Formats: sequence, structure tokens, C-alpha cells
Amino acid sequence: MIAPAGASAPVRVPTPKLDDWVASQTFERPTLVIDVDRVEAQYRALSEGLGKASIHYAVKANPAPEILERLAKLGSHFDAASRGEVQMCLDAGATPDIISFGNTIKRATDIAWAHAKGITLFAADAPEELDKIAEHAPGASVYIRLIVETSEADWPLTRKFGCDKDMALEMLDYAKSVGLDPVGLSFHVGSQTRRAEMWVPTLEQLSGIWSRAREAGHDLTLLNIGGGFPAFYGEEIQAPTDYAARVVALVRDYFGDVPRIMAEPGRGMVAEAGVIVSEVMLVSRKSDRDVHRWVYLSIGRFSGLAETEGEAIRYQFETDRDGDATGPCIVAGPSCDSADVLYEKRPMQLPLTLQSGDRVLIRNTGAYTSTYSSVSFNGFPPLDVVVI
Repeated sequence: MIAPAGASAPVRVPTPKLDDWVASQTFERPTLVIDVDRVEAQYRALSEGLGKASIHYAVKANPAPEILERLAKLGSHFDAASRGEVQMCLDAGATPDIISFGNTIKRATDIAWAHAKGITLFAADAPEELDKIAEHAPGASVYIRLIVETSEADWPLTRKFGCDKDMALEMLDYAKSVGLDPVGLSFHVGSQTRRAEMWVPTLEQLSGIWSRAREAGHDLTLLNIGGGFPAFYGEEIQAPTDYAARVVALVRDYFGDVPRIMAEPGRGMVAEAGVIVSEVMLVSRKSDRDVHRWVYLSIGRFSGLAETEGEAIRYQFETDRDGDATGPCIVAGPSCDSADVLYEKRPMQLPLTLQSGDRVLIRNTGAYTSTYSSVSFNGFPPLDVVVI
């Protein structure tokens, strides 16, 4: 699903390959079905808009081998958050020079392992991390992650990652002093930043740090703009090529002629290529006076839908009873945990005829579902994944 820029209402992009395949199958447990051709189409669309900026796919969004292999063949670079993700990229055919170890929190042994594999680009946001990199990956290139205090994203990524403007300059100096090559800065505007113009407050906040660093004599050549590229969850978003092109234009406006720009789309690359097939476990009310039905699905927070936390991500549900009269529902998962409630603050409108056993398709769930699925909480099986 996607809404082109300027559209009066969201527009869903048809998914005939996914829909036809899902309709022809039976499913014994919740299953994520991914159309890898849609991933390729999204990669090409984003690449066209980004121009000379390189895509480093955020592997954490969905590390299915078929996705990584397709992207590697297309020439994508990769952002890996762990030793495991680095190995997945290598196994998929990526060469070490196109893999960035982008997590600012790394074990020393994993840094040494990655360096031995040929990884030369690392992220950091603390002096101790630079010490670890200097010891275990001597001479490596590093970029310093900046904290983002102003974000218009649906899912801001403040507080946990990054350092402030004064510390960033000190970090660049310190990296040099311990024998590393501080090549640039990075930031993340926040996940699901629906319109390119929403990047402006972040760019305004951080561009001055880039200028100050260069004035201080740091020959910065790399700006990692992170992710934030959106997927359609019911609210209007820009088409991917237009969005990417506008973001790059805004970056140029605020940062000038940056020699090398990295972008790390994850959600924006794979979300719309996936659909989860689930079923209704139970429909009930808590009393005769209850205006809301409770609809319990075969999938919940602990089996792939963790991003319903705070109801920030509003997945789109589709049933065979769509078209019937609807009413407000509280949607929950199947586990024996009171936190396993998906949508309650803003109830979902679902068919009044919905009942146990009905199939429910959860659209645009290709990102951050299989990787969030627990091993077997309450004995429920983890989310199955099929790539077609």
C-alpha cells in the first residue's frame, strides 16, 4: 500500500502475486509471506530518488536470506547491527567493503571478528566504544552518531543512541588520537517519518555540528542519514522515489555538498512486500453493556507484532467479511499475558460478523515482525516466514 504525494486519500498498491499465492494456501500457524520482487521494486524506486547516495539496507528489518541475496545482486550495501547480521550479509554474497557495522553498542570480540572478516566501517557514540574499535580494529574508519532531540517521526529514536554536539566534536578528536579515521557523522530521524518535510527540524538541529566539525579541521566525507523511510499503514505517505529525492535535496540544502551520503532504509524497503496470515481465535465481550468487542488473533505482540507498542504502528487488517457492517474492537494476541493487547486506545473497526476461525490478513508487515517474534512464548510457535 502506498499513497502518492499530494493524494487526497491513501491508495493501496495492488499485490496480486502475494494475494493469489496466499489465497491458494492453507496455514496452520501465523505466517509472514514476502514477495521478494516487491522488495526489488522498492529498492529500485528508492535508488532512483537517492541518486548518488548509497543504500545500506538495515538488515534488522528483515534478514530473510532470499531478501539479502536479492539485494546483494542488485548492488545494495548493508547496515549490520551484530556479528550475526554481518555473517548473514557475507553468506548472501556481500563483500566486507559494503557492510557497515552500524550498532554503537558492540562486544569487543565481535569488533575483532568483524575486522578479521574485512569490515572497516564502524559506528560509535561513546569514547569507550572508540577504545574498543581502536584496540580490535586498528586504523578502521568510524562515524560518530549524533543524538536526535527533535523528531516528527511516528516512532522517534531519541535518548538511547547518539551524543550531543559538543561531545561529537570531542569524539572526532579522540578517534584521531587513538589511531582511527573519523570519516563522518550519522543520525536517525526516527522510524516512519511519513513526509520528507518532516526531516527539516532534525536537519536544522544537526547541520551546524557538521559545519563546526569541518571548521575545526576534520575532513568529513561521509554523512549517514539513517532510516526513517516510511511504509503505508493507513496514513498518507509520499511515493518512494519522490520521497527519497526530496530527502536528498533537503540534506544538500542544510549540509552542502557532502561527498558521500549513506541511507539505511529498512521498513521503507520491505514492509509493503509482506503480509501476515493469521486467524481469529475468539470474539467476546466483557459484559452485556460493553460497547467494544474483544477480538483475539492467533498472533500478538510476542509473536511478531511488537511494534503495536504504544499503538504507534497501525497495521491494516483485511478479512473475508469486509463489506459487512463494522463496529469498534479491542484487538489482542493469544498469549496469557495482559500486555498482549495490540489496539485499545484507538479501537479498530472490524466486521460485526467476525468469528473464530476467520482468516485475517495483516498488510504491510514485511518489516520488524519476523525479527521481533519470540522463540516460543507460552508455547505458541514463532512466526513462520515464506518468501515467494
